Amino acid sequence: MARTVTPTYCQMMARYNAWQNDQMLASMSELSEDDLHEDQGAFFGSILKTASHIHWADGLWVSRFDGGEQLDVDPSKHTDQFANLREYSDARKSLDARLVKWSDRVDQAALDSTLTFYVFTAGREATKPMSLLIPQFFNHQTHHRGQIHAMLTRKGVKAPVSDLFYLDWES
Repeated sequence: MARTVTPTYCQMMARYNAWQNDQMLASMSELSEDDLHEDQGAFFGSILKTASHIHWADGLWVSRFDGGEQLDVDPSKHTDQFANLREYSDARKSLDARLVKWSDRVDQAALDSTLTFYVFTAGREATKPMSLLIPQFFNHQTHHRGQIHAMLTRKGVKAPVSDLFYLDWES
């Protein structure tokens, strides 16, 4: 059976994640702070709260993957980490750079291993294969960015293209 989670896969998806977040930030910057904070009936309410959730979850996973510093965010307040788009943008860009750095140095042995971590939603530890956790990590981002895409569209902002094959598109 062929490996689906490889260092090359991680590098591609980390670059895709950063590209998507850059586009999403550009689209979000077309809105006022009030629009970004407005409850739109999404799972986390507003665009900024949803973006904050993605950042928080990404920060947890990246710290688990690279063994580095964890975000100092109370899980019960994770959707309220950022007062405005500038704060979010700075933190997002830093976290994306950290993820790309991890992807550039991860090796196959690490991806073939398991990871033991605390699951906040279940209140207990779990041990799972990295070959499951890595796709889950990237899928989670995509899922919630889709929610932001819908909220941006509803606000009349041209939301970014999200098809993976457009990454590094050369016309």
